[in-house]
Amino acid sequence: MSWEKSVRRVTPYVPGEQPKDKNIIKLNTNECPYPPAPKVRELISGLRYEDMRLYPDPEASSLIKALSGYYNVPEDQIFVGVGSDDVLSMAYLTFFNSDNPILFPDITYSFYDVWAELYKVPYKKIPLRDDFTIDFTEYYGDKQPNGGIIIANPNAPVGIYEPVSKIEDVVAHNPDSVCIIDEAYIDFGGESALPLIKKYDNVLIVQTFSKSRAMAGMRIGYAFGSKKLIKYMQDAKFSFNSYTMNRPSLELGIAAIEDDVYFKETCNKIIATRERVKKELSALGFTFPDSKANFIFAKHDKLTGEELFLALKNAGIYVRHWNADRIYDYLRITIGTDEEMDKLISFLQKYL
Repeated sequence: MSWEKSVRRVTPYVPGEQPKDKNIIKLNTNECPYPPAPKVRELISGLRYEDMRLYPDPEASSLIKALSGYYNVPEDQIFVGVGSDDVLSMAYLTFFNSDNPILFPDITYSFYDVWAELYKVPYKKIPLRDDFTIDFTEYYGDKQPNGGIIIANPNAPVGIYEPVSKIEDVVAHNPDSVCIIDEAYIDFGGESALPLIKKYDNVLIVQTFSKSRAMAGMRIGYAFGSKKLIKYMQDAKFSFNSYTMNRPSLELGIAAIEDDVYFKETCNKIIATRERVKKELSALGFTFPDSKANFIFAKHDKLTGEELFLALKNAGIYVRHWNADRIYDYLRITIGTDEEMDKLISFLQKYL
């Protein structure tokens, strides 16, 4: 058919499987195993259904004000979107328009090259070291002329956190490029690079409510940057879709921010479970990088990743596996509740 010649063809991002059976132990999409904050539950019953006929605030002013107060960042330096995926996609559209390739690791969030293909942005994958750490010198602008940089920290799916000093080193060596730091997992064990926005006008820090705030279903993401960066993103957003954040998400997002005690308790529970499970997996012969996220990226020397993935799935335990170079034998295991992780360990003990 002649019209197909003009179709923009891309290989889409493939998310983790969403099983319909509620009895499945779901450890494959890095969702929080605990419910949203109690204040979110309280507010849900009070949402005015008649207001659903009205458009939401296109500027998301109330949510931005709440984020501003919590993070002590001026409101005009905050951008919000429908999950961090929406924020990152808009950042690609806004900032990555050079003939030079953007740079990101060869093992990282697999949406990065999908957006590059979709927006026709040239890109280059920089190999991680053998231990899955990032060689930041490979991102220096004088060594690798580029049209932008995106780095996840902690990096997914490996879970390794890099200190802010190394992030700043990359930003400082790329004054002519926008550097995006994807901090989807920062609340599980690391220092945010947020202070860098006060020192550099070319760095964008992206975070999300989907992981540590247990609100993946509400789709709330946000970014911090210089006033100029945020203004450019807002202009692109309002040229694309003005009403991206729905009314319930705006209101429930504020409630989640206000319940800070619950937020920190939940993060600490996940961290404690993660550290316990690391020891138990090590005792079973698994090896893995030292994760600072809400997942563990593990392999077993005596079994392939595919075999373990299928065995776990048959037992009703879903984890993530990629049929990809360098990581074929690894499984990404989301940290669930203590009960869920006990069942995982119990199955592995019997299977091995």
